[in-house]
Amino acid sequence: MYDEHLKTRHLTQRELADRWNKSEATIERYRSDGVGPRYLKIGGKVMYRLEDIEQFELDCLHESPSTRVVPASATTGRDRI
Repeated sequence: MYDEHLKTRHLTQRELADRWNKSEATIERYRSDGVGPRYLKIGGKVMYRLEDIEQFELDCLHESPSTRVVPASATTGRDRI
């Protein structure tokens, strides 16, 4: 039987930095400060699930400078960048 979780795509810190046009140091700081998407740490290596990155991006979506789009997941309690 095929496990659906095996299809989960993971990004490295470098790949996330490239995706957001940020430095790796900035991504590290977000993680250290407790902001940004959830992450995995396995054997000392940090990985980000694509689904968590995409959800975080949706949670940060704004319609205008004063109006943030509030998706149903906004109650997750994660800080935004």
